[in-house]
Amino acid sequence: MFAQRFTSIVSRRYVSTVADLYKGLINGDRGCLARSITLVESTHHEKQQKAKELLGQVLQELKQRQEKQPKTPISFRIGLSGSPGAGKSTFINVFGRFLINQGHKVAVLTVDPSSSTTGGSILGDKTRMLDLSREPNAYIRTSPSAGTLGGVTRTTNDAIVLCEAAGYNIILVETVGVGQSEFAVVDMVDMFCVLLPPGSGDELQGMKKGIMELVDLVIITKADGELMPEVRRLQTDWSSALRLMRRRSPYWKPRVISVSSRTNTGIDKSWEQMLQFETAMIKSGEFMTKRSQQLRKWMWNNVKDRILEQFLDDEDIKKAIQTYEERVTRGLITPFVAADAILTLFAKVKLDNNT
Repeated sequence: MFAQRFTSIVSRRYVSTVADLYKGLINGDRGCLARSITLVESTHHEKQQKAKELLGQVLQELKQRQEKQPKTPISFRIGLSGSPGAGKSTFINVFGRFLINQGHKVAVLTVDPSSSTTGGSILGDKTRMLDLSREPNAYIRTSPSAGTLGGVTRTTNDAIVLCEAAGYNIILVETVGVGQSEFAVVDMVDMFCVLLPPGSGDELQGMKKGIMELVDLVIITKADGELMPEVRRLQTDWSSALRLMRRRSPYWKPRVISVSSRTNTGIDKSWEQMLQFETAMIKSGEFMTKRSQQLRKWMWNNVKDRILEQFLDDEDIKKAIQTYEERVTRGLITPFVAADAILTLFAKVKLDNNT
């Protein structure tokens, strides 16, 4: 009897309708925000339909809010990238509390790499942001990359929208790391920052990784104690290298600053530079134009994802893949010929289904 009542209570507590989630979101309920992000991350077909319904309502709400202040964005999205050990989580822990003390509501979306063997993720970023996680005006969400390239998840963009609906006006997106494939975050944030620790290599290595063409602000971390000579050298090198690069925008020149999360040095200057960037982009009109272009890119990214899902879910295609994989590995046909044959079969299957 008790077990039945307990199960009923748990069901009523955690099974939320779209209307409940939406109401909680616009009222700033963190529990509803967490369940909403879980809903959009789900791959279950029924839950995906509910997620679409929720996102539709949320977008209408955000559109109405934006119309009330057409010249000022309702949020500022900042991407933070850097190699493991660069101090991203430590910086966010201190920087997030600084923003809250300035009167902002801060949402942090972090991505943990998923194991290529088991598919699992540790999701431990929140443990390195304990001080920030205790703040009532902060929300931290760690999601697994689930094999998605680009340093973000396929639903990070939707999670940003949900955080904005919940009233968070500063969105910090921390990516998996820095590499040639870790820059999808650039197409979903307003400003892209790279965190570099002392001893991270010269500016030529940075250019090789593609950072130079995309970065808006370089933040050199751990600028204290015995590391200061190396910090100054790195700051000089990066400043020189950035001067030689073509700017992404004629209205902003990428800058290099140094911070210490341990001593809180430079945290205020980081925010000052970010505000200057935001102001320059809004005045030039690039801010909202860039967001419109980002939406177009993510529409096509979702189209590609949906096509791949349909492709891999088809039973005929699954059988063909096994056959052609075996023939390729035996050297009977080339990978190009095999891929072309599978795609031809997929087109035929889609045509048969539509007739």
